[in-house]
Amino acid sequence: MSAQVSNQLPLAPRLGVGLLYQEELRPFIERQRSHFDFLEVIPDLFWTDLGPEQCPRYIENRQAMEILRQLQAKVPIVLHSIGLSIGSAHRFDREHVSQISRWYERMKFPWHSDHLAFIVAEHGTGEVNVGVTLPLPYDEESLELLVPRAREIRSRIAGPFLLENNVYFFKYPRQELTEATFLNQLCERSGCYLLLDLHNLYTNSRNHGADSYAFLNELNLANVVEIHVASGMDYDGFYQDAHSGVSPDGVWELLDWVLPRCRNLGGIVFELLGSWYVDVGEDRLIAQLSRMTDMWRRHQPTSQQAARL
Repeated sequence: MSAQVSNQLPLAPRLGVGLLYQEELRPFIERQRSHFDFLEVIPDLFWTDLGPEQCPRYIENRQAMEILRQLQAKVPIVLHSIGLSIGSAHRFDREHVSQISRWYERMKFPWHSDHLAFIVAEHGTGEVNVGVTLPLPYDEESLELLVPRAREIRSRIAGPFLLENNVYFFKYPRQELTEATFLNQLCERSGCYLLLDLHNLYTNSRNHGADSYAFLNELNLANVVEIHVASGMDYDGFYQDAHSGVSPDGVWELLDWVLPRCRNLGGIVFELLGSWYVDVGEDRLIAQLSRMTDMWRRHQPTSQQAARL
């Protein structure tokens, strides 16, 4: 068993309410700056990945990078990567970590995150990207895989590293640990933090009957640095985590419950895929961000207020 380590990273800055950047949302972002405090960027969308051991492996889109540079001059930016696949059993993608490290040297982002899942698996003599985030078993073997990887990321990239609780469309039988206990141990032993995706919780509850509030009561919420709010849809017998519209009431209820209990929270991010922006529209997107802002101000005290608590 890996030795336990205490989480000694400095607290993240309190940014407030954020919006996931999508190119289709850029006109909204440029016009409606007053409705959000920061942006979350998926860095993988700004480069072409030619594959492991290619040199160079990552070809960055110069035009998109210039847009990103202009945005960062106006608003704080955090990274939310989708390509690490930290749970892949056959290899740890250190080239991806190096790419995020290069971005940190340029951007000095307040924190960065990825998914507690795997998307790349062995396939014959090679590997395959399955295209969805697949869950890991909640057991000691998974912890022994993840803990040294998370530690290595923390040693190579300054600032908090967050892992996001996963949405799952199937469950492993006979789990050794509950999901919350697994996440608590992962943070305690590796020093990473959490990105708490409330819509993932809501989706798991809809599809599997998972008790979201039991999960939150068991989770060490001091490890939560960021929260995601999103939406979904029913499709083919499942409720899908589609990021396709306004958040359902159940997600807002979870946010209202959890916000005052996350003492190290840096921000809340609304996720909307750009392809759905026309259907949602500017007014409804503003309403989502305004609701988040109201809840943030009500539940997260200012630094002066916190000092008096």
